[in-house]
Amino acid sequence: MLNRFARALFTRLLTPAARGLLALGISPDAVTLVGTLGVVVGALAFYPRGSFFWGTVVITLFVFSDTLDGIMARLRGRSSSWGAFLDSTLDRVGDAAVFGGLVLFYATHPGEPRATLMVWLALACLVLGQIVSYARARAEGLGMTASVGVAERADRLVAVLLTTGLVGLGLPPVVLTVVLALLAIASLVTVVQRVLVVRRQAFAAMDRQEGASA
Repeated sequence: MLNRFARALFTRLLTPAARGLLALGISPDAVTLVGTLGVVVGALAFYPRGSFFWGTVVITLFVFSDTLDGIMARLRGRSSSWGAFLDSTLDRVGDAAVFGGLVLFYATHPGEPRATLMVWLALACLVLGQIVSYARARAEGLGMTASVGVAERADRLVAVLLTTGLVGLGLPPVVLTVVLALLAIASLVTVVQRVLVVRRQAFAAMDRQEGASA
């Protein structure tokens, strides 16, 4: 959802920066790598210490590299399978760092309210989010599509970052508990949706093959 509504806006805002970086001789791959490193540092250096607000600020600053590198590649006219692969792979690293940072905080602070529940919810979001992405990638690798779902990556990331940052500013932590629970459920629903879509396509392909050979 957020991908559809926000991509055009961020493309317009970040295009001047993309042009400037290209003029300096900086490659899209370098932006991808630096952006991922920034997200990982922001998540794993700040979140485990309970510095939710500043961790979110750092992560958010670097998250925009996920859009910036794509704009740079298109401006340079060299969008490639390698760039898409690198970007998708490092997205998984960044997502794991964000939820992993929350897991580390609550696992090492058992005195926090609902600490055990929060560990399980953050782990569920981490694992299910990876499966959501894998299901789509595997389907596309088999020549099918699986871009359906109620919890795309951008939606999950914005929800967890916004809530975590606000908790760092004093929002009741129970709100983060609720958001993580909803994200876990939405991710599970998305996995099921993608499995069913791929199953339908696979069986339709089998029926066509059987009809052609009859």
